[in-house]
Amino acid sequence: MAALPSIGTAFFLLLVPQVSSSGTFELKLQEFENGGGLLAAGSRCVPECRTFFRVCLKHFQMVVSPEPCTYGSVLTSLLGSNSFRVLASQEPLRLNFTFKWPGTFSLIIEAWNSPSKQPTPNVTSPEMLISRFAIQGRQPVGMAWSRDVLRGEHTQLHYSYRVVCSHHYYGEGCSDYCRPRNDTFGHYTCGQEGQRLCMAGWENEYCTQPICQAGCSTQHGYCDRPGECKCHFGWQGSLCDDCMHYPGCLHGTCQQPFQCTCKEGWGGLFCNQDLNYCTHNKPCKNNATCTNTGQGSYTCTCQPGYTGIDCQLAIHKCDSSPCSNGGTCTELGDTYHCSCLPGFVGQNCEDSTLTCAEFPCFNGGSCFERSQGVPYSCSCPLGFTGLNCEQKVDRCTSNPCANGGQCFDLGLSRMCRCQLGFAGQRCEINVNDCARNPCANGATCTDHVNNYTCVCTAGFSGRDCSQRLGDECDSRPCHNGGTCHAGIYDRSFVCQCPFNFMGALCEIPVFPSPSQKRQQPPNPFPWVAVSLAFGLMAFVMLLCVLGIALRHIQRPRGQQHRDTETMNNLTESQRDNLIAASQLKMTNKKADLEVDCIMEKTNYKDRNCALDWNLAAALKADLSQEFKCHKNHKCRKEETLPLRSACEKLECRISTISSPHELMFQSVYQSAEGSRQDIITEV
Repeated sequence: MAALPSIGTAFFLLLVPQVSSSGTFELKLQEFENGGGLLAAGSRCVPECRTFFRVCLKHFQMVVSPEPCTYGSVLTSLLGSNSFRVLASQEPLRLNFTFKWPGTFSLIIEAWNSPSKQPTPNVTSPEMLISRFAIQGRQPVGMAWSRDVLRGEHTQLHYSYRVVCSHHYYGEGCSDYCRPRNDTFGHYTCGQEGQRLCMAGWENEYCTQPICQAGCSTQHGYCDRPGECKCHFGWQGSLCDDCMHYPGCLHGTCQQPFQCTCKEGWGGLFCNQDLNYCTHNKPCKNNATCTNTGQGSYTCTCQPGYTGIDCQLAIHKCDSSPCSNGGTCTELGDTYHCSCLPGFVGQNCEDSTLTCAEFPCFNGGSCFERSQGVPYSCSCPLGFTGLNCEQKVDRCTSNPCANGGQCFDLGLSRMCRCQLGFAGQRCEINVNDCARNPCANGATCTDHVNNYTCVCTAGFSGRDCSQRLGDECDSRPCHNGGTCHAGIYDRSFVCQCPFNFMGALCEIPVFPSPSQKRQQPPNPFPWVAVSLAFGLMAFVMLLCVLGIALRHIQRPRGQQHRDTETMNNLTESQRDNLIAASQLKMTNKKADLEVDCIMEKTNYKDRNCALDWNLAAALKADLSQEFKCHKNHKCRKEETLPLRSACEKLECRISTISSPHELMFQSVYQSAEGSRQDIITEV
């Protein structure tokens, strides 16, 4: 009973299609002895036993049955007659299997005689059997051969066998598969025991994970090939460990992407406002003291002997004209000396030794004696000054205009004409050229004398930083319809791939698995469109029914009654004599009116008379007028148009089914020439 599961397994393996073998059972037949040339039945081969073999390999059985050969069978060619040796160069017999080798087997080796009249071996004649050998055994997988000898009543067989794994199969049962590959699904070779050995630069179980550049951030970087280091969005640098600043951040740092933490001395949203201008720029000259007064502004406290916004101008003692009364000033280091005119003494020649008797006043000045202090004083005319009216009033003498300004004496006042870039009453104010914000796109403006410079943010250039530099997306790096998004302030980009591609450049196609394809829902049936179509058709049909009902209600009841009576008053023969209007033949062959009539002869008085041409023309005119009234809906009740009978020469009679009390036309016939013809019938 224990053998039944093995038999079931063997039958299952036979039903499984064998695509490729995992191993091979190899058998070498080395020597066969049949000295008597006898068959298994005891008879002798005639003329001799032309011997071939049949080998049957099957699962292990305690009692080996002839059939079936669950692991396979093979026939040899004619190897010799009676007793013979098989050449060593003869290829071994091979029986391939596609399952894990169990380590045990059953083997049947049969020797058969092939009569000379049979060109090929045949095992269908049992009387041709020479001998049959059956063995059970264990055989591990390996390259070593196992030798054995089988002995029968009058035969003997020397043979050897082994079990080896097929190419790419390893292990004790040839069940470990390993095939070297270097593609999207793996990058590895195989070891002696079938283990996968990753190539340089690859790792994980199937060697599909590339090893990134040494030091590449594991949190913010990745790679598609060994040795790469690509950054996730918001990170930059060769190792992807540098976060991107907030766009426009000038003097700031970040710990996470798009932060702008200002460095010391800087402020503002973009860290572009200098809070410590004195320390960063040192604008004050000649050992002056600098004081920060706000964001990017300062003042300089000058040392004695210097002046100017930045204390860049040295003060000369003689510039202030300290010598009076025409004295000449001479610079002496940090001091000065006044050389006085005759009659004046003092450090600044301010004391006079003259009296009015000596007419000391010049330029028409009047002299007055004084009892104390200066012995006299001069009253100077307009335009002159000084103790003796010796100095002409010139308000530009002291050079009051700073920074190269030009002074103009206007008599009672003076005016300074400033050079470009300066302003103020004395041209002492340096015009701030950055006040009008000339720098665009978040650039920082630095003011100079009559000029400015812009420090551009990344991605912009030009004097005013108004020119945007080209980005990485200009070269269209994204493949297969991917959308490129360039970095705003660096030379990076990111590809947004369509649904069926992936990778940094959208170069890797994505193939859905069969299970994913089965999960895709079918296209839904357009129930909404079908419902709307049926609803619209029902609404149109309802409108048609309402129109027919309203038309029937609006018809005069008297007219309906008269039509009914008229039809009822007709005799049966008269009703049969009527012809439907649809059966009338209407023709138009260059004639105003032509009606083909049906001539009938009955026992009743002829009621239909021929219409002459004059009457037809008149009817046409009247009816055309009536047709116009019908189209305009302004006519009164339709007037009947009686037909006079012209019975002297009856030529035709027109019969229609209609009311005998009214005459109306039914159709307008359009001819090939474009003319309209009215067909008039009696109603």
